[in-house]
Amino acid sequence: QVQLVESGGGLVQAGGSLRLSCAASGRTLSNYVMGWFRQAPGKEREFVSQISRTGGSIYYADSVKGRFTISRDNAKNTVYLQMNSLKPEDTAVYYCAADEGRNGAIRLPQNEYDYWGQGTQITVSS
Repeated sequence: QVQLVESGGGLVQAGGSLRLSCAASGRTLSNYVMGWFRQAPGKEREFVSQISRTGGSIYYADSVKGRFTISRDNAKNTVYLQMNSLKPEDTAVYYCAADEGRNGAIRLPQNEYDYWGQGTQITVSS
């Protein structure tokens, strides 16, 4: 079993940048497809980005494409989400998630992920 802890959240002005980190413990991160999701107040949790085990396949939601970049450092057991040109509509709790058993060549449905972090709040002011 893997434990996930997100960090890097906070308050930022529109147009600013933040980098989220998701640190894994308990298992080697290279065994997992990793995803980022977010949940805004009053809305359902939605997909943001996914990266395959080796980083060779990456997916983004249309709403963040060109602004967010997902990456992973398996040696550090950490996944990152670099967020640039932030908008007020990016305000949400951001979660990282891990899937064990697949390689990430296709985008996984949210309910396929096995492990979730506790989330970190991002607030973008206008």
